[in-house]
Amino acid sequence: MHLAYPAVLAALLFCIGLYGVLARRNAILVLMAVELMLNAVNLNLVAFDVWLRDTLHSGQALTLFTIAIAAAEIGIGLAIVLAVHRNRGTSDIDRLRDTAETDAAEDLPETSGADDADRRGPATPADGPGGNAGTTKKNAGRTKKAEATA
Repeated sequence: MHLAYPAVLAALLFCIGLYGVLARRNAILVLMAVELMLNAVNLNLVAFDVWLRDTLHSGQALTLFTIAIAAAEIGIGLAIVLAVHRNRGTSDIDRLRDTAETDAAEDLPETSGADDADRRGPATPADGPGGNAGTTKKNAGRTKKAEATA
């Protein structure tokens, strides 16, 4: 058997997987595209192992490790996608960009310093030397609600 046939098939599978990763918005479809890319790599490993007539069959052994890693990756990936879908109501990747952390100081209104410390609550060691500088969005929302009622 010629090496060109499985190599071309693997390149085609990898290109389809790459297109799926770059073009899809659904997180589950992106995970499926990553799996397709890993299967293309596995096909290349086995094809080159057969072509080189390796007595240790190192390509096939590496393929088994890749399959095990892919199974762990899909398990963890699906768990993350399900948790995000449960919390956000969508698995659309474009809508998940707001999960990035922002500076809490941007969310707080500008008022006098003595009043802010009382509303934010006690300082914790995680806040660092500045006290309550790392207020969460949840606390910032409470601050805004307290100001609206006052």
